[in-house]
Amino acid sequence: MRVLVVRPQASAEKTAAKLKALHHTPVLLSLVVPVHDAVAATAGLARRHSAIAITSAEAAHVLRSIGGELDRHLLTTVFAVGRATARAATEAGFRTVLAAEGSDGNSLADLIIRHRQDFGVPPEPLLYLAGSPRSHQFETRLAAAGVAHETVECYRMEPTRPKRSMLKPLIVDERPDAILFYSRESARHFFELPLVGESLDSLGNTLFLCISRNVAAMVPERFSKSVVVSTTPTEEGLLDLL
Repeated sequence: MRVLVVRPQASAEKTAAKLKALHHTPVLLSLVVPVHDAVAATAGLARRHSAIAITSAEAAHVLRSIGGELDRHLLTTVFAVGRATARAATEAGFRTVLAAEGSDGNSLADLIIRHRQDFGVPPEPLLYLAGSPRSHQFETRLAAAGVAHETVECYRMEPTRPKRSMLKPLIVDERPDAILFYSRESARHFFELPLVGESLDSLGNTLFLCISRNVAAMVPERFSKSVVVSTTPTEEGLLDLL
């Protein structure tokens, strides 16, 4: 199958390797570019905190970029969404990384709440290294459960619009058999592209594979019969749909 992967370049390249191993033909389309704020991350780490929470591997990439300043924090427990984010935290050097099974903020919040029930409430707040834009469900769930936390934005995902000359071969000249969507923002940006809007009829037989129902909500209603949602909000579950 010809599979269009809509996610940031670094993550998309890893997905492409997995698709090739499954004998599919990956096509990569990045619609956002990560912009890191290592200064903000360093300042956040300097504050007293009991543990670190991250909802994206991008936060771990920011932490890796601060170099030696990170060394004294590597024994701090990190709570991460999903295996990929947890793996990125481990690769950054953290010794104790606990991963939530799901891929959304609620699943991570539930993990933290259960951990506190089992091991007690620490005196210092949780440090959430966040990105922008983001869903606030993680912070809302923590607040509802009375979990003290501080949010530090250490990266932002800036939209980028590919040229028509680059986009046309990907979705018009050779129609993808399937499109992988990992986030609401990527799905939204994709359908806001003028060329995509002009070419919706050509996508009539394309499968729209979404990592969660939250992401699937961004696919236009006209494609409802072509939307398939992963039974588990993980990349493994998403690729199993192919």
